[in-house]
Amino acid sequence: MASAVPVPDPAPDSVRDPVRDPWRDAMRLALAEADAAAPAGDVPVGAVVLGPDGAVIARAHNEREATGDPTAHAEVLALRRAAAVTGEWRLTGCTLVVTLEPCVMCAGALVQSRVERVVFGALDEKAGATGSLWDLVRDRRLNHRPEVIQGVLGEECAEQLTAFFRSR
Repeated sequence: MASAVPVPDPAPDSVRDPVRDPWRDAMRLALAEADAAAPAGDVPVGAVVLGPDGAVIARAHNEREATGDPTAHAEVLALRRAAAVTGEWRLTGCTLVVTLEPCVMCAGALVQSRVERVVFGALDEKAGATGSLWDLVRDRRLNHRPEVIQGVLGEECAEQLTAFFRSR
């Protein structure tokens, strides 16, 4: 019987990403939340809101098909739930983590909610409003501009969406 050989660290220090790595666990939660959207026929997008201490205070997935509500995007629902939990519409110090780049409506909700940052996985080159097609959240004319971190587990997030659309 051969002795066990330690598995090398898949991400040695030279490949670590200090900007994206801290958000990977939260993105995995958002990916799991996105899985709950598909059975109702909703596009699998998931979001979690982290409080200032990093704890999850809300989570949501797309529910447009399930509810018949055109505004029931994962981001909007997660922000609403976070506001209900905190008792504040201003989500100062909070971070929204979402599997797909927010659209114009969701980017506007992020600005209005005063989140500190938005972290997303896959780019949305057809409707994205946080850097790819538009960059609403960083418009200097706005009074609040959250930090944007993109590409966290981007391949996994994109694959989840691709698999959903291939199956339709």
